[in-house]
Amino acid sequence: MRRTWSIPGVVALAIISVILSGCTGQRVVAGRSPGRTPPTASSPLPPVEPSRVEQVVRQVLPAVVNVQTNIGQPGQVPEGTGFVVGEDGLVVTNFHVVEGAFEIEVITDDGDRFEARAIGGDSAADLAVLKVEADGLPTVELGDSDGLELGQTVVALGFALGLEGGPSVTSGIVSGLGRSIEAGGSGVETRTYEDVIQTDAAINPGNSGGPLVDLQGRVVGINTAGVSAGAAENIGFAIAINRARPIIEHAIEDPEGPSPLLGVSTRSVDAAVAAQLDLAVDQGALVTNLLEDGPAAQAGIETGDVIVEVAGEAVTDNDSLQERLLDHEPGDEVEVGVLRGDEPVTVSVTLGVRPLPVEA
Repeated sequence: MRRTWSIPGVVALAIISVILSGCTGQRVVAGRSPGRTPPTASSPLPPVEPSRVEQVVRQVLPAVVNVQTNIGQPGQVPEGTGFVVGEDGLVVTNFHVVEGAFEIEVITDDGDRFEARAIGGDSAADLAVLKVEADGLPTVELGDSDGLELGQTVVALGFALGLEGGPSVTSGIVSGLGRSIEAGGSGVETRTYEDVIQTDAAINPGNSGGPLVDLQGRVVGINTAGVSAGAAENIGFAIAINRARPIIEHAIEDPEGPSPLLGVSTRSVDAAVAAQLDLAVDQGALVTNLLEDGPAAQAGIETGDVIVEVAGEAVTDNDSLQERLLDHEPGDEVEVGVLRGDEPVTVSVTLGVRPLPVEA
């Protein structure tokens, strides 16, 4: 039987709908469940504000480059990372990335390829400075690694594992400062690096030479070594940028010019180090290793000596030692003042030539 609605019935239904709508705060539509208003295609999702890490990546990434080398072994193209510090083509990377290479190629973020040559470097800091013939390259600013704090957020950029698709980004915190590490082995010369930053930002093969930056996008370290999970987890290392800065500045001022070599690895001395090692002074550069047959070893400097003076100028830490040395030329004879225990000793050293990672 066909149902018909009277006018009073329709009015009553409308009144009930209004009452229900007022109770739920929602509009009741025939054929739809209350409270389910489907999204429409014309309602875009609100924009997501970029995080600080994203902003830093956008700022720094154009200055990050891929460094590929030819080491004369068929089928092997070792590669690492670098970053541009001079718009006229000045690139910083690790010493071990380009050491002994016959050819070096730098590939920029937008795919341009340049042949590069080494114009400066320091094996003790795992640092190489390269030059490519280019102008107007994006650059990244150098920061101050002395101002780093434990727990501070840092970001590592680089071409990890040589994977296709461009560079990778990891972030973490500063886990330790002033570390000493040994890197090398398996046919590669083992070197001791001092004043190293420890971070839990993932650093893998291929990241070497890339920038470790703070949240202002300033380079505070140069990624240099990772510890495999078999030995430790979530540990990577970067050379403090203040350790590398004098070498970078010297390469800028005198490209391919010879740099003086003392032939020591040193650790900055402060009050904490002095108390830990029972040293007689709370500033200087503690000799932790000597280059075999190097200038310092030949002159009689010993492991455990604290260098406090070069040519009459005070040495307060590793950075000031580098600065004092760079005031001289290879072949210069300089007086080096050390503390051996609590006894002051003066040693006359003829400075050598610091080798480049690749012969010019």
